[in-house]
Amino acid sequence: MWIVPEAAIADLVSRKASFDAVEKVFAAMAARDAYNFPVVREAIGHEDALYGFKGGFDRTGGTLGLKAGGYWPHNLEKRGLINHQSTVFLFDPDTGKPAAMLGGNLLTALRTAAASAVSIRHLARDDARVIGMIGAGHQSHFQLRAAVEQMQVDKVIAWNMHPEMLPKLGETAAELGLPFEAVDLDGMTEADVIITITSSFAPTLLAQHVAPGTHLACMGTDTKGKQEVEAALLARATVFCDEVAQSISIGEAQHAIGDGLISDSDIAEIGAVINGTHPGRQSTEEITLFDGTGVGLQDLAVAAAVVDTAIEKGVAIEVDM
Repeated sequence: MWIVPEAAIADLVSRKASFDAVEKVFAAMAARDAYNFPVVREAIGHEDALYGFKGGFDRTGGTLGLKAGGYWPHNLEKRGLINHQSTVFLFDPDTGKPAAMLGGNLLTALRTAAASAVSIRHLARDDARVIGMIGAGHQSHFQLRAAVEQMQVDKVIAWNMHPEMLPKLGETAAELGLPFEAVDLDGMTEADVIITITSSFAPTLLAQHVAPGTHLACMGTDTKGKQEVEAALLARATVFCDEVAQSISIGEAQHAIGDGLISDSDIAEIGAVINGTHPGRQSTEEITLFDGTGVGLQDLAVAAAVVDTAIEKGVAIEVDM
């Protein structure tokens, strides 16, 4: 079995490699060549933590495995650690033997950003120029860097529940050579693409904050009860997702379906757009919304690419299992 430590991963994977891996696995999912296992996600009654497992099998890529981990909300303040902690395990699909174990923290950030970037490439208007960010935490910086590689950006605008966090995101925009402006939620109507990346359990972005023609990548809702955007917004939009079963159970769609505003048949997989079996955006006035819950196959696809590179560069540690 190969082990790739968390500290080694930054030198082994790029945003492009992450994007390519996630795009391919979304396409395989839509073609039914890959599938995810049911998600386990529980409040463990300790440190206010959420812990769980996401896994799956990609026949096309020959990738089998799972990611174990979750969200420890007090890590940063108590221990100086990031709040999201995870580890990825890969198995040989022919024998069931463990094949690799990797640190999953950076991989999670990269694959989450790659998913929203895939949605921007395939669903945003060609003339989209302004990115709106809802959320300014750790993941927002990965989201912004990945997004600007998929469109010609003139400006970044942002809102956060805790506005004192916005200057740090502004620094990232400056590194990318982009003007940055903190706005109130009404100011989000200027955005052509809006990325939501918060851990909210109550909607902050309302339908009135979104202009016609906007593409939204909603990336923070991945648990029952979480909600970043008003359910009425999904009723106005053409809704896409990574996986329908997760979208309706733990994603933004859980609320719109619960309110009777949409049904599961109103939601399309982003992989169908990639494969050309769904037309995707059909007008410049259409609002498109990607409900990105984060599927196990995203983690496995990026992890498999990292292991191959780590072995090639002599960084992976081999142990006898």
